Amino acid sequence: MGIDTGFELSPRKVDYIKFINGKSGPVKTNTIAAGFGVDPSTITKTMAELAGDGLLVYTPYRGVSLSEKGKNTAQFLIKRHRILALALTHFGLSHEQACREASRFESYVSKDAIDQMCRAMGHPKKGVCGDITHDDSCLEV
Repeated sequence: MGIDTGFELSPRKVDYIKFINGKSGPVKTNTIAAGFGVDPSTITKTMAELAGDGLLVYTPYRGVSLSEKGKNTAQFLIKRHRILALALTHFGLSHEQACREASRFESYVSKDAIDQMCRAMGHPKKGVCGDITHDDSCLEV
């Protein structure tokens, strides 16, 4: 798997990985830059870092796509978001509020904490933002 603790990526890199995961096929740097309102040179630098970490595959003139490690990482990042958003709804937040608030702090929550929350909630399959998938570490007792 790509994530050991859940703290390996900055909040911005988390957003980029989730953005790329939501697209089909290679994603051009300009598409990512436009999606986040940043300069393409910033994206190019960050994509090179993510590729260096083994999370992306860069194809010249075609764009970037997630590597196998990147796909596993994206799966965890999405699960973390959905578990946190679901937990926030238990405290009275609407689905929209929960999703928005989870996005604000999710990068600061460890994989161990997410696995514990998932177990405590009975391994939910559906979150307020979509389906929740589980991995072996989540399902351990």
